[in-house]
Amino acid sequence: MIAAPHNLGALRGSRRPVVYCHAARFLKASFAAALLSFIPNGVLAADATSKPGNAQPVQTLRIVGGLAGAGRFARLEQPFWTGELAKLSNGKFTAEVVPFDRAGIPGQDLLRMMQIGVIPFGTTLLSQMAAIAPEFNAPDLGGLNPDIASLRKAVASFRPYLKKALHEQYNIELLGIYTYPAQVIFCQKPLASLADVKGRRVRVSSATGADFIRGLGGTPVVTEYSEVMRNMASGNTECAVTAAKSGNSIGLHEKTTQLYNLPVTWGLSVFAANNNAWHAIHPELRALLERELPNLEQRIWAASERDTVEGIACNTGVGDCESGKKGKMVAMTPTRDDLKRSEQILRTVVLKNWVQRCGEKCATVWNETLRRVTRLDAPSTN
Repeated sequence: MIAAPHNLGALRGSRRPVVYCHAARFLKASFAAALLSFIPNGVLAADATSKPGNAQPVQTLRIVGGLAGAGRFARLEQPFWTGELAKLSNGKFTAEVVPFDRAGIPGQDLLRMMQIGVIPFGTTLLSQMAAIAPEFNAPDLGGLNPDIASLRKAVASFRPYLKKALHEQYNIELLGIYTYPAQVIFCQKPLASLADVKGRRVRVSSATGADFIRGLGGTPVVTEYSEVMRNMASGNTECAVTAAKSGNSIGLHEKTTQLYNLPVTWGLSVFAANNNAWHAIHPELRALLERELPNLEQRIWAASERDTVEGIACNTGVGDCESGKKGKMVAMTPTRDDLKRSEQILRTVVLKNWVQRCGEKCATVWNETLRRVTRLDAPSTN
């Protein structure tokens, strides 16, 4: 739980606040308990102004970052906040960061907790945000983006709406949109085409991924990433949709034999801030982040593109595998027929079910943002 500062009056009068979001405090706290310690002005802060001769930073941010088990956190997010920020500001600003899946916070609560300011700066998956706002998952629907070029177009088309909606409806400032590598299909038995998914129990991470597997005739099993190997070992699932490199890191290449290289989804996430917290930080820090966060976003996208390719190489043992374990999996490239089938499932199952869950609002949002780049009309709810 986040405890209130000892001197709240001094805190509110501080000219140079430090925004706190130390997720370790959440480890044994429930969402309700966090709300009890919520400070009405929406910003958790304390004075950390350096005194003459004191080398302490002017301001330290506490950040909730991405998934701990994904390479981007250790290789890009964590170094940016704990090292690069201080270098860029000559030690004036620093940060601490903890991955959201080790913060003891249910993923579906992150949006609300940022909205009210309990988490001033945080990272959350669009698929998790969809529990509250289903329309936010639009650019990463199952089967929508068969390659990263398609994903870039979808995100570019949707970003203005997402930024406006977060600001106006949730008091949140969008600071970045990140992607994980392509989420592909691992299976224990031969998988020559998408038709072979029929009748199999497949791990997925989102409702839209579940729609896609259901459209193939499979049985989706929605589970957290941390439960993938346990479910596979117990026989609860015989296939799993996850990133090729992440799957390799947890040993999926030793439990499965087939890898179907068609992105079901990608795993988009946003880095954002409570609007009050964003405007409470030092102006120089805000300007620095406005300049540097787009660079971090570009690096994360580039790394995800590389990891998509390297993940296949590592699992199959064919090609360059610098940061994984070489396996002996058989990788299948999608056929033209499977690409057509994927698009058909998107149109007739995934898009339809998504609109039915969300209502007419999702249909309107889709047609205003993604219809132009996808050339697909959202189905009516009538």
